[in-house]
Amino acid sequence: MSERVLKIGLPKGSLQEATVSLFAKAGFAITVDERAYAPDLGDEELWAVLLRAQELPLYIANGVLDCGLTGYDWILERGVDLVEVADLIYAKKGMRPYKWVLAVHENSDIHSAKDLEGKRIATELVEVTKKYLADHGVEADVEFSWGATEAKCPDLVDAVIEGTETGSTLRANNLRIVEVLFESCTKFVANKDSWEDSWKRQKIESIALLLTAALAAESKVGLKMNVHEDDLDAVISCLPALKNPTVSPLANGGWVAIETIVDANLVVTLIPELKEAGAQGIIEYPLNKVVV
Repeated sequence: MSERVLKIGLPKGSLQEATVSLFAKAGFAITVDERAYAPDLGDEELWAVLLRAQELPLYIANGVLDCGLTGYDWILERGVDLVEVADLIYAKKGMRPYKWVLAVHENSDIHSAKDLEGKRIATELVEVTKKYLADHGVEADVEFSWGATEAKCPDLVDAVIEGTETGSTLRANNLRIVEVLFESCTKFVANKDSWEDSWKRQKIESIALLLTAALAAESKVGLKMNVHEDDLDAVISCLPALKNPTVSPLANGGWVAIETIVDANLVVTLIPELKEAGAQGIIEYPLNKVVV
């Protein structure tokens, strides 16, 4: 093992599969033994461990780990001071932030935070919830939920403060959202002392660059096509490019090759428009990283 090692924590559980996939796309030769807690990232200067996202902020703040990926929600809950290196907008079901909401049964008479006075609330974010109530001048009983929080309302509690990506689980349990408290996402964070170490900081910044580039590529595709010079302006006018497209002359006089990057969700309408404008030999290809 190298004498210089950066200790990084990765989230175990619901985000594990998406995180492993992200590191692989970023270029790390990651392998995970399901019976162990220390994945191999294919870099002798990196030592990784899989832990619950809830635990990671404290381990990083205390210097047990140099850096790691955890949720903004758990940073708030633990009340720790970390260096926020990069926002990594991904979740277990897609590329979106994660919302923490106040929810009640659809027949409840609770319609605002003020209506929580004297009520019972279940949540995993106990400290965040207590602060939310204090900010609204409300006194209520807050209990820690070990899971299946949405199923406890209304029989066991009056309301829940729960995280959701799509709201589907809340709706399935006949709950309605009263208020969105905040949006959370996965953050790449670092211990303050580790950040002051020049070697560790450079290593952390390099990892952040690769991870953010891999995420940026998730929503983009590359396009190549051949175009006659007479149709060049018409084709270029169709392209909502990341930057101006690359235009290169072909061996056959009067023809050029165009290469560009576009949002993946545009190609279903863009490719027919390009064909109509005169583009030929159109090729769409996936991207691994986009560094901007």
